Amino acid sequence: MKIGVFDSGVGGLSVAKAIEHALPNETVLFVHDTPDHFPYATKTPEEIYGFIVPIFRSLVDDGCDVIVIACNTVSTTLVPKLRKLFSVPLIAVEPMIEAAVSMSKTGVITVCATPTTLASQRYTWLKETYGDGRTFLEPDCADWSALIEHNQMSEARIRQEITPALMSGADVIVLGCTHYHWIEDEVKAIASGKAQVIQPEAAIIEQLKLLLNP
Repeated sequence: MKIGVFDSGVGGLSVAKAIEHALPNETVLFVHDTPDHFPYATKTPEEIYGFIVPIFRSLVDDGCDVIVIACNTVSTTLVPKLRKLFSVPLIAVEPMIEAAVSMSKTGVITVCATPTTLASQRYTWLKETYGDGRTFLEPDCADWSALIEHNQMSEARIRQEITPALMSGADVIVLGCTHYHWIEDEVKAIASGKAQVIQPEAAIIEQLKLLLNP
């Protein structure tokens, strides 16, 4: 199977590498948008749609049997529209709200995501469907993707958003952007003993295994 992995920038490369490690017999093709279009957090869904349709078409033309949308911003805003346009399976990557709710004992969950993801109807649906009675903290991570993309993220910047959430009782931290996977170890160190940190790479791999062995 040939697996296409798409992201706005280098964030999705972590997903591609995880897939390659877990499924060494499959071919993984990672692509990202041009630097001129980054970050998606500052773009409208309509703009993003115009950016990504040619890229998805190229993945299909290259023979990809499935496309992993390793971008929460795209997954939470455009997947229904994209599924109408492309016949290959699309695996969406979105904040792990259901899993976070099942793990949380305090009922306080921190979601680190882009403003576009947090404002999306899909994210609202996830909270309304799975998060009844829970408190969702949504720290200002608007600049995180750009900082990570340009290798400028600092521990102090992470602590600025994570520490107040921990002090408010959060015991699960959801990394709702694939760029944030690159700072997962730093977030875990800051949250150690107080909160679990989750991201969706393992869940993506399980979905791909189901496609391989239905």
